[in-house]
Amino acid sequence: MQQFTIKPEDPDDWWEVEALYDLCFAPGREALSSYRLRDDVPPVEGLSLVARDSEGILAGAIRFWPVHVGAFDALLLGPVAVHPTHQGEGLGGFLIHEGLQAGLIRGWERVMLVGDAPYYSRFGFARLTGVEMPPPTNPERVLGAELALDAWTDVKGPVTRWDR
Repeated sequence: MQQFTIKPEDPDDWWEVEALYDLCFAPGREALSSYRLRDDVPPVEGLSLVARDSEGILAGAIRFWPVHVGAFDALLLGPVAVHPTHQGEGLGGFLIHEGLQAGLIRGWERVMLVGDAPYYSRFGFARLTGVEMPPPTNPERVLGAELALDAWTDVKGPVTRWDR
């Protein structure tokens, strides 16, 4: 894998990261239900990461957002994106791994996302039953990973916006 510099996203990175997400995802990405949980809520400081190549060009980014699941707190992972010129180099997986480790270190117990189980299962994600994302979301794509033992046990209910 090429050498990348990984660092927490800072305010100066915001628009460059947004441009990467626009490049990597379909038009209308912000119409997804997960974006309603992110509107006017800042990403969790220190967990959203950017990767730059040796020339300083943004190669990848990942963001984590705070949400509530029923009476519990959780991280909502996403989006994670890798510039097309760097896809297939393992950078996306590295960003996910680093982000999950950073969440663990900062005391978060659980992480969720909406995505493809075959890809995310290698990072410990599995389908969450009883966790209700705002519609329209395919329940088969609602996945969670535990950063603490049994962190998803008995966690059920609607996923709602962070209010702290």
